[in-house]
Amino acid sequence: MKTSVIVLILCCQVYAEDKLLHIDLYIAGCSDSDGVDMYGLDGEELWYADFKKGEVVMPLPPFADPFTYPGAYEQAVGNQGACKANLATSIKAYKNPPETIAPPHSSIYPRDDVELGVENTLICHVSGFHPAPVRVRWTRNNQNVTEGVRTSTPYPNTDFTLNQFSSLTFTPEEEDIYGCTVEHKGHIHEPLTRIWEPEVSQPSVGPAVFCGVGLTLGLLGVATGTFFLIKGNQCN
Repeated sequence: MKTSVIVLILCCQVYAEDKLLHIDLYIAGCSDSDGVDMYGLDGEELWYADFKKGEVVMPLPPFADPFTYPGAYEQAVGNQGACKANLATSIKAYKNPPETIAPPHSSIYPRDDVELGVENTLICHVSGFHPAPVRVRWTRNNQNVTEGVRTSTPYPNTDFTLNQFSSLTFTPEEEDIYGCTVEHKGHIHEPLTRIWEPEVSQPSVGPAVFCGVGLTLGLLGVATGTFFLIKGNQCN
């Protein structure tokens, strides 16, 4: 994507009795080679237009009871036409300012408590970057993994940088090592890679040792007391 781009961001805050209830966010943007059209509510991405597949994608899982948006993709296509028709004029009006580049940082963590042999989800959170896109790549034991991978579209932060999630469905096994590698134009020297491996908790021997020592000392105490009791009776 070239740096020439139009981005329209509409943010609507709904108040009642001086209390903030909801924040709507709508983003439409284009360049001469790409485009974005998405809608979010309260920090969650509710839908975005996938112009390659020709459909609206709702990234929330089924248990979140997502809404449906009839006609949203057709509206997004119309917005792209208007955006690209005005692209040259906007570039000239804004004098095509240089693109601000902020490299991302990332973290990797499991969705649920880890149990060996039990299916789980690894999440790679990429944040603080600008512009889009970033490329997220997963590895298991240094081998690329593509099955079970899902990646969201970039979502804006309050400082107008972006954040994005990528997830990997996996079954943790002992000695496995997983990696999440993030590639972005802000990384001049090399991509950013985070490593995760399952932590196997070993049963503690401390309580058993303490109980054994305590029992031994107790028996020694009983034996010593009995010895002195017998000697005392003999003296009498």
